[in-house]
Parts: sequence; C-alpha cells; structure tokens
Amino acid sequence: MNTIILQITSGRGPAECCWVVAQVLKYMIDEAKKANISYHIMHREKGIENGTLYSASIQLEGRNAESFSKQWTGTILWVGQSQFRKHHKRKNWFVAINRINFSNEHFKINDKDICYQAIRSGGPGGQLVNKVSTAIRAKYIPNGLNVLVSESRSQLQNKKLAKLRLYELIKLEQINQQKSKLQTEWKNHSEIQRGNPVKTFYGSDFKVRNNETNYKCKRRSLKHNLRKELLE
Repeated sequence: MNTIILQITSGRGPAECCWVVAQVLKYMIDEAKKANISYHIMHREKGIENGTLYSASIQLEGRNAESFSKQWTGTILWVGQSQFRKHHKRKNWFVAINRINFSNEHFKINDKDICYQAIRSGGPGGQLVNKVSTAIRAKYIPNGLNVLVSESRSQLQNKKLAKLRLYELIKLEQINQQKSKLQTEWKNHSEIQRGNPVKTFYGSDFKVRNNETNYKCKRRSLKHNLRKELLE
C-alpha cells in the first residue's frame, strides 16, 4: 500500500492564500474519500484569521494514492474576491502543494525486532484465567514500545492482535516524529510558482476547474473568431 505525504502551503502569502490552503485541504479530503484513499492530517499551521492555515500536511494511503497525489502536486489557483479586504483589486491567489520525500520503508516493521512474551491474564474469569498463559506482551526492541493483549482465550489470536496494535503504536510515534520535519519543510517552501496551475477554483463556494489552460485557449479562440467575423 502506497503512503504519500502532501504539504499544502501558502508560501507565507497573505490571509487570502491561507484561506485557500484551508479550503484546498477540505476539498482534497472529500476527493480522497471518493477515491477510497485513507488519510491522516499530520500537521496544521494556523493562520492569523479564523479558518485559515499557513500550511497543512496530509498523509494518504491506498492503491490510488500515487496517481491521486500527481493530480494535486503543483500550483493551485483560486480566483475570487478577498473576504478580508473587500476593496482589494487582486483576484488571483496562489498556493502550492508539494510532495514530501518520504520512504514507505519508514513504516515497515521487521518481525525480528518484535519480542513476544506469554503471561497469565489478570482480572475476572475463574481459575482458568490465572493458570493458562494466554495473554501476550509484544515489545518492539528498537524503541522499547510495548502492548499487552488478553482479550481472547487463544494465545495465537492475542499474538496477532498484539502485533497489529504494536504496529499502530509505532506508526503513530513515527508520524509524530515527522511533524518537526514538516514544519521545516513549510519554512523552506516560501516561493510559489505562479502560472500553469494544476487545479483552479472559483468564488466563495470554491468550485473547481481542472484545466484552466484549455479554458483560456478556448476563450482566446472565440474572441479571435469574433474579431475575424466583424472584420469580414
């Protein structure tokens, strides 16, 4: 399963760009759900205005995560009137989506690094609970993280569940370790390319138009044909 991390950044732009970052994040989450891609918001850098973000980082996992990320990586354009400065003449606001270099191997656990220990279950359940060692303690040797599982009367089932829970615990710790890296990445992405947006959104309702270039070409073509007809 592919694991992708994308960072949406305002590039230290004004409040309008920070608003766009927050809207893009919401839109991307909705699209990820439609594509059966699981997501985890790893980092948010809040903007000055309510409902705005300087940057946001999202982890995507799923069979279609790779192709999905390619559709989003690049410059995003929002065309609309500033809601923070009503008389501001500017209508084009740019943010960027960058892919964070990240190896899928980072989230893999080597079974040789897990130590299992069978112990007696505690709590109610009669004499059988105290005499049979069905509970399993799983410990990840590299960092000392461990879990104790005793839900099942089957030692094998408890072992499987312990491995699963240990994996989630390790993954959560690794994600937390990435947060400082993501903050550094955001600071490095202060420049945003303006032009050739991969996606263009319009208005306060944030409607999308994926291919702005073709739209402009068609508009120019219509104007050219109209002028030609008038001259004839």
